Amino acid sequence: MTDGPLIVQSDKTLLLDIDHPQSDECRRAIAAFAELEKSPEHIHTYRLTSLGLWNARAAGHDAEQVVDVLLKYSRFAVPHALLVDVAETMSRYGRLRLEAHPVHGLILASNDPAVLKEVTRGKKIAPMLGLQLDEETIVVHPGQRGFLKQALLKLGWPAEDFAGYVDGEAHKIDLVQDGWTIRKYQELAAEGFWHGGSGVVVLPCGAGKTIVGAAAMAHAQATTLILVTNTIAARQWRDELLRKTTLTEDEIGEYSGTKKEIRPVTIATYQVMTTRKQGVYAHLDLFDAIDWGLIIYDEVHLLPAPIFRFTADIQSRRRLGLTATLVREDGMEGEVFSLIGPKRYDVPWKEIESQGYIAPADCVEVRVNLTEAERLAYATAEPEDRYRFCATTLTKRKVAIALAKQHSEEQVLIIGQYIDQLDALSEELGVPLIKGDTPIKERERLFDLYRKGEIKCLVVSKVANFSIDLPEATIAIQVSGTFGSRQEEAQRLGRVLRPKADGRGARFYSVVARDTVDQDFAQNRQRFLAEQGYAYRIIDADDVLSKNQD
Repeated sequence: MTDGPLIVQSDKTLLLDIDHPQSDECRRAIAAFAELEKSPEHIHTYRLTSLGLWNARAAGHDAEQVVDVLLKYSRFAVPHALLVDVAETMSRYGRLRLEAHPVHGLILASNDPAVLKEVTRGKKIAPMLGLQLDEETIVVHPGQRGFLKQALLKLGWPAEDFAGYVDGEAHKIDLVQDGWTIRKYQELAAEGFWHGGSGVVVLPCGAGKTIVGAAAMAHAQATTLILVTNTIAARQWRDELLRKTTLTEDEIGEYSGTKKEIRPVTIATYQVMTTRKQGVYAHLDLFDAIDWGLIIYDEVHLLPAPIFRFTADIQSRRRLGLTATLVREDGMEGEVFSLIGPKRYDVPWKEIESQGYIAPADCVEVRVNLTEAERLAYATAEPEDRYRFCATTLTKRKVAIALAKQHSEEQVLIIGQYIDQLDALSEELGVPLIKGDTPIKERERLFDLYRKGEIKCLVVSKVANFSIDLPEATIAIQVSGTFGSRQEEAQRLGRVLRPKADGRGARFYSVVARDTVDQDFAQNRQRFLAEQGYAYRIIDADDVLSKNQD
């Protein structure tokens, strides 16, 4: 027995004592293969899952390394059965392989005939397969590559895909490192993806995922389709590619609600790709419009279900997913793993921060006491209305305004979910509001004024959750959100993590109503950031309000 920070339990939970001097070191070590479930004050609970272990395996970690980490940091003897289970689970990845065949095109192969026999008996898998060539090899019907990987993952036998990729139509793309240099982790991320063929790169907001995409394009030297969350993000990608690569304006097309340009590099929004006309996805033909050599999925954790379905048909194209977190609130992480690809590169947020590439951040939860009248109204509200009610009370609004005034000399973002709440904050503070119906040109104008410092405070709806580049934002005040969304919390913190010209840190306030579902949701939202090493200080709203009166 050692005095380690970790307690490893036979039900695959890991308890991390965060007051232990080795807790940060241990957290970084287990982050590669374990998922955080709960993060109260002193003990954080992680869980080992099959998908987490397979992602670790795909990213280059083997069972021996995982076992060594558990043994090194565990306070008590690690259950032997759990160690066996870790080794056996990780060994499942790659026991089945998809490979190209000179005669039959695509085959499913295994050195373990019993495994091949087991999966071929599956009712959903058998129709995807053709002739059995020998006890270790069976033909796969053309076009079933993606669907087969999905089905095998659900059976607990994730296939490693060695079937190769088409090069696509050649198009010269090089990085232009004029006045900047690609960072080592960006280079490693692009190389990790390229050698793997397809997969996901996980980097914090503000760490330069666009540069990783550009470096991957330089590897591919081919036509590229880039899928992004919205038109603002599309234009930020275009501007960054024009600055950092040899691409010209004529070579980059925008495919959005307002433009339908198809060029050697085409940037399309998820929204236009999933628009239906008379029940048909009218724009999915874009996937076949050009012989693409690379498809990049920005913010892959937000990928809509229809895109997954179409991605299953284009498995011969190289696919790169970019994200700050593999967490999906809809539980579709397995679809990302099987259809986009496994995790190819990941680096802890705090490691990037220590290198000075993202700003250090202070996370503060401001606990608000509702008035007696608000408490009574909350208690009598219908269950489905309670979150909206407690998230938008007048008391919370007063605290958000007080915080904005305290930081009036800094660049402040107030972020929320409910438009009536944001309208009231915008009006009372006398600052602009950007929401879903704000025209694109007006959004760009306001963001530009904010970047120049001519506007000190902006109120923004969830349109600013992702892919908005506001490097000088130092203060974020979150007043409401999408219930307990961990990915949203990560994205919103990311709005203030861009490194500041003067080296200042950032502060992320989350205003939370005490003793309500708002507090419960806040704990869930903070799980991902706790996993990355961010601790939330809790302060009382009365202290904020009294400071404002002073």
